[in-house]
Parts: sequence; C-alpha cells; structure tokens
Amino acid sequence: MTKKDFGMATVPPHRLVTSLEDKLSALETEFHGAYWESQIEATPESEAKRAELELELRRLKGDPEALTMVTEAVGEELHEPVLKRQLEVLHRSLIANQMDDELRAEMVTVSSSVETEFASFRPEVDGVRVTDNDILRILSTSTDEDERRSAWEASKEIGARVDDRVRDLARLRNQASRDLGYADYYRMSLELSEISEGWLLSFLDEVERLTHASYSSYKDALDASVAQRLRVDSVYPWHYADPFFQEVPPNGRVDLSPVLASSSAADLAAETFAGWGIDLAKVLEGSDLYPRERKCQHAFCLDVDRTGTDVRILANIVPGEFWISVMLHESGHAAYDLMIDQQLSYLLHRPAHTFVTEAMAILSGRMVREPKWLTDVAGIETGVVGDLEARLRHTSAAQELLMARWVLVMAHFERELYSDPESDLDSLWWALVERYQMVTPPPDRSAPDWAAKIHVAAAPVYYHNYLLGAVLSCQLESEIVADCGELIGNRAVGEWLTERLFRAGNLMRWDALIQQATGRPLSADDFARFVTL
Repeated sequence: MTKKDFGMATVPPHRLVTSLEDKLSALETEFHGAYWESQIEATPESEAKRAELELELRRLKGDPEALTMVTEAVGEELHEPVLKRQLEVLHRSLIANQMDDELRAEMVTVSSSVETEFASFRPEVDGVRVTDNDILRILSTSTDEDERRSAWEASKEIGARVDDRVRDLARLRNQASRDLGYADYYRMSLELSEISEGWLLSFLDEVERLTHASYSSYKDALDASVAQRLRVDSVYPWHYADPFFQEVPPNGRVDLSPVLASSSAADLAAETFAGWGIDLAKVLEGSDLYPRERKCQHAFCLDVDRTGTDVRILANIVPGEFWISVMLHESGHAAYDLMIDQQLSYLLHRPAHTFVTEAMAILSGRMVREPKWLTDVAGIETGVVGDLEARLRHTSAAQELLMARWVLVMAHFERELYSDPESDLDSLWWALVERYQMVTPPPDRSAPDWAAKIHVAAAPVYYHNYLLGAVLSCQLESEIVADCGELIGNRAVGEWLTERLFRAGNLMRWDALIQQATGRPLSADDFARFVTL
C-alpha cells in the first residue's frame, strides 16, 4: 500500500486506519484459512498455499510507505483514545515486518518447511512408526528401560532434521531486526509486544527465586520415587513422563485417566464453559479434534476472521486426562475470542496480550483437577474425589512448578539463541536444563535436542508468555473467588471474566488491563502461594 493507492498525498488518521484495516483483515482471514488447512492436512499443495499467503501478508505489512504514514499519524496530537490505540497497534505490526523482500521470502520459505516437517514426520521405535501420543504413552506407562530410552530418543529425531533451518531462521530474523536498529530479534520481539526486556528478566529471576526451595524439595523426592519405581540407580530425561519434563510423572500425580476414560473431552469442555454462561457449540462444530495422518499433532485455537464468529480448535484427542486438560485449555482461548466486544474494530478485536489469553487457558486447563469440577462436571462420585482431594491439590501445584522451571529454560535459551546463533546451542541447552529443571543430562549426548521443540522455530520468543499467563491465572482466580465465590458452574464467573477481561479486547495495554481487572499490577505472589507444596 502506498500514498498513491489512497489517491492522495496525505491521508487523515481515521481513513488511514480504515483503509489498512480493510486490506489487512481480508488478507489475514484468507491466510488463517490456508494455515488451518495446512495443519489439518499437511500436503505440498496446502503448504504452498499457506506460504504464498503468508508472504503476501508480510509484504502488505512491510510496505515502508504505509509505515511512514502510520508513524506520522502516531506522532500527531490525537484526542481520540481508540484511534490512538489502533494506530499504535498498527505501528508495531508494520515495524515487525519491515525488511527486504528477498529476506522476507526466504524467511517464510524456511519457516514453512520446518513446520511441514514437524507436521508430517513420524519417527520409529523398534521399526514401528510412532506419533507424539504413542511416545507420551510409553513414557507415561512403560517400565522397560530400553523402550523408554528409545521412545525419548525418537522424540528428539526431529531436532536433527530441522536444526540447521532453525539456526537459519534465527539468522534471518536477526538480520531483519538489526536492519531496523534493534540488537537482535529477541529484543525487538519483546519491545513490539509491549514488554520491557529488563522487566521480564527481573520477573524471571523473581520466579526462579520464589520457586527454588519448593521445586528443589519436590524434585529430590520425585527422583527418589522414579528411581524406585523404574529400578534404576540414576534418573535421566527418559525416566520422566514426557520428552521435555513438562508433565508430572505418573508416580508423582493423581492419574485421573481411569475415571475419565469414557468421558468426552469436547463434551466436558462445552459443559464447563456453559456453567460460566459461555456457549462453545459453534466452536466445537467447526473444530478438528481427533488424530490422523498428515495432521499437526499439537493443539491450538484460531480465530479465523477475528470477529468471534469463526473460532476453531485443532486437537488430537485420545481418551484420558491429558487431552481433556488440553481441550479445557484451548477452550479458554476460544472463550476469550468469543466474548470480545463485537463493536471493536479488527485491529482491537483480539486479546490484550498473548499471555493474557494464556492466563485464561491455563486457568481453564487446570479445572480437570478441581474436586468440584470432577464431581459436578465430570460426574465422578463424591467419595472417590474426596479420597483424592489432597493429592489433586499437590498435583496441580507440582504441575505449575514444573511448567515454571521449564519456561525458565526456554526463555533463557531463546535469549542466547538470538544473541549468538553460531554458539554451541547443544551444550547450552543441557546446561540450562540442568540449572533450571535440575535434570541430569544424558551421558555423552551431542545432538540438537533444543530444535525438537516446535516453539523454537514456529513460535519464537513466545514461551515466557506461558509463565506470565500462569502467574496471571493465579491472580485472576484469587480475585474471582473473592468477588464471585465458587469457581465451577457459576455464571457470575463468566460475567466477571467478560466484563473485566474479555470485552475490552486490545483496547488498552496489558498492564493497564490487569490493574483495572484485579486492582493491582501483575505479581507472582499468588502464584508462589499456589505452588508451595
């Protein structure tokens, strides 16, 4: 888009915003549709369409003359807060996409190829092709040392297939960022998402300090239990319940899968949110929820046209607690998208920040271990739940502890990745895992295990949002319970969330929204109390 496209040399701010919104919304909606198709059916054709539209969208956002006009408008003295916010949102989005067209095309091509590899690759264990769900099953249930290690190593094979391309992506992203005057992509990403690097690093340090004693004690006890259960002298990464030690192992948690085995994850999600007065029927109708070949094995929620009328969830549900929790999590994202004020413009019809919608998703996902949810929504007998109540509380706290320490690994790794993509990332990865997760590295292992985490390539500089979201989820729950009482099946909770959190969309900065919604700035205090074991 250029000034010539508008047919005038100077465009008034209102008209500038409207024109850009119209073009962006049309193309972004088309891209979202293509992205969805590429994830539910990974084919060369679907990937080519997705890459083509992503490149076109990035080119539109990367128009330097459009940025010039928006920059000029942002600098004007405006007395309309909504217009000012629209321009600020536009400005950050356009800056992030300013780059040479050849660089942009290369970045999209490399990124798309990596995501296609993740969607289509299936490693083998003992000659049998396995999915992520198969690997999780083995790590959660097997007591065979060789099978566990083979499954864990299989989960890392994708890393060696994509690591060169992920480094290339880091180089390309850094080049684009430095051309814009930023130190690197990491610093640029934080600034453009309205987060100060200094504030974030201080916050991460605070969380590390607040969780250290509880986590260290928990980890020592867990390792002793794991060693006894699996009859091993030393505990290594393949002895935990998932490839990255993000989940509480079976011997350290209440396993709800047996009592939830016959439950429908989708139905439970729908009933949970219906209790808050939020109808997910249309979301679930348009979603793709079960595993198959050539489909992305992960889960996400997508607001296709950013109007709240076409919100979809991709999942790979199999029976058991894990995917019920995932569906509750993704439904939390969906509820947020659904309940944003319909009168907000396209630019503002989105959550206030990524971590704010993550807070809602995390709060929703842990309902699976709430005693009242198990009795009132899942229909488990009160006596059964009563016997488990103390262990359920312990499991929830342990899960949040594990998540927090894992995010510390990811956040610090990505900062170093973009500081120097040429460094020994393989060794760095295990040094961080050992420090923050207190996991013993595999002996003599030299492999790009860091690249096996899809977020490093596909969702860069994102993982800190999970921790900020977890912290905010505890702060929100504290205020909701104080104001509304019971959390489960209480329509007042849905009204509180809608009025205080959802409806405003991106009308204000995240820190202003949190202050307004909870009456105080974001703080780790409630989170620290939640994870104390």
